[in-house]
Amino acid sequence: MKPVAWMVGASVASWMLIRATAASAAHPEALLGMLGPLVSACATWLAIDTAHRAAPQRVTAVMIGGFAVKMVFFGVYVAVMLRWLDLRAVPFVVSFTGYFIALYAMEALFLRRLTFAAPR
Repeated sequence: MKPVAWMVGASVASWMLIRATAASAAHPEALLGMLGPLVSACATWLAIDTAHRAAPQRVTAVMIGGFAVKMVFFGVYVAVMLRWLDLRAVPFVVSFTGYFIALYAMEALFLRRLTFAAPR
């Protein structure tokens, strides 16, 4: 659960920094660009952690299944945000891409730590 707290904390802190420094018109796009990757990264981590506790050999299968679910989720999420909510594309895509990369880098570091900390 600690990695989820780190991901949420880092995302909220960075969004508050964006909110304090960026033009007010970019706030909804920055927030919504953060939420999709954050929800996905947290859900993925919870699934990985649960699988690792139950049967560490299942982690790869969980990650592959999660990848397929995330492909569909992100396609729908971006389409909804840009078409139906009519967000401005550039601030949303910049925010989405930045958070996507940062959160999955964090997740990779947590996964590395989880893997190397496991008893052999």
